[in-house]
Amino acid sequence: MAGYLAQPEKTAEVMRDGWYVTGDIAMMDEDGFIFITDRLSRFSKICGEMVPHLKIEEAINGVLGDLCSAITAVPDDARGERLVGFYTCVDISAGELWEKLCGTELPRLWLPKREHLIQIAEIPTLGTGKVDLRRLKQLALERLQ
Repeated sequence: MAGYLAQPEKTAEVMRDGWYVTGDIAMMDEDGFIFITDRLSRFSKICGEMVPHLKIEEAINGVLGDLCSAITAVPDDARGERLVGFYTCVDISAGELWEKLCGTELPRLWLPKREHLIQIAEIPTLGTGKVDLRRLKQLALERLQ
């Protein structure tokens, strides 16, 4: 990418050492295939530590045995951000899910509080099938007010 047309400031924000920074996190396998696994923006900074939402979702999905969760964050005056976890499984309460998450290898700092694990009918998605992160954050703000 050469840059944004007639927008040098915006171009400077996204270019690093001649490369366009997409904000994606990827891995490359031994055959050289690249797999996008997450987005840089899917992290929260809590008490100065970067907390990856994907790792928390993987732990929740591991407990629930399905791909039925999504993590977002809302502002928190004391800690920077507060994690909010949404899940669709109706067979487990938020308290039970929290107890099981405490038994995983995730640091306690990475766990949403028990009262911030919220069961919903379905995770909001975009037309592409990806999680609608903007709607998810809006749901979190609505639920915690």
